[in-house]
Amino acid sequence: MFAPERRLAIEAARAAGELLRSELTGARRIAFKGAPTNLVTEMDARAEALILGRLCAAFPDDAILAEESGSAQGRSGRRWIVDPLDGTTNYAHGLPLFAVSIALEVAGRIELGVIYDPVHEELYVAERGAGAFVNDRQLAVSRASTLDESLLATGFPYNIRETDDNNLAEYAAFSVRAQGARRMGSAVLYLAWVAAGRFDGYWELRTGPWDVAAGSLLVEEAGGRITAIDGAPIDVDKPSVVATNGLIHDEMLKVLAEVRAR
Repeated sequence: MFAPERRLAIEAARAAGELLRSELTGARRIAFKGAPTNLVTEMDARAEALILGRLCAAFPDDAILAEESGSAQGRSGRRWIVDPLDGTTNYAHGLPLFAVSIALEVAGRIELGVIYDPVHEELYVAERGAGAFVNDRQLAVSRASTLDESLLATGFPYNIRETDDNNLAEYAAFSVRAQGARRMGSAVLYLAWVAAGRFDGYWELRTGPWDVAAGSLLVEEAGGRITAIDGAPIDVDKPSVVATNGLIHDEMLKVLAEVRAR
């Protein structure tokens, strides 16, 4: 149904990913978006310009929401949601764990999601109703049925130094209930890896639309479940996230509710 869009999103994600990988060991120009933990580099801008140039040339009537340049209005009822470099802090330190994310939203619903991990050369693609794939291999979430046997992932807000609502209490609670809780610096990859069955669950109190748009569809199409942290449907524009294999979802929501009620 979205063959031209799918093809272009894949080409753009690959091109941006290869650019990022080729420049990983280079000198960085680093700036800060408010908090000292919220980095941006010149490579974020370069990758975003590459992606948006291709999208706007092919689909000039579509709206755009991109992490670095913000929103551009369209008239088609469609919106591209772009994270050109998720894992900027990792990238700025030369840590090879980052990804590119491109999603297409139609009438308020994500219909296409593409994530590219250039370090591992893994291309994740999902279309609504057509399944989720990595390098053409169909994805399925894990079968872990309890928190006790689950590997989880999470992230922390950029204002962790200024707010008490910083996920530290939640992280402590899950750390003693799960086999492990990982913090690796890329919400995009967390969602891709939940879809791939590598993580059993992922939660985060606050993320950006570009962090979850493509990955949320991957999780759903791989048989998983994704909601807000209170169990409500996820709001891509103001997302908090719990993404799981479905089997441990209610258990994760219960832990979050207990911790946040204290």
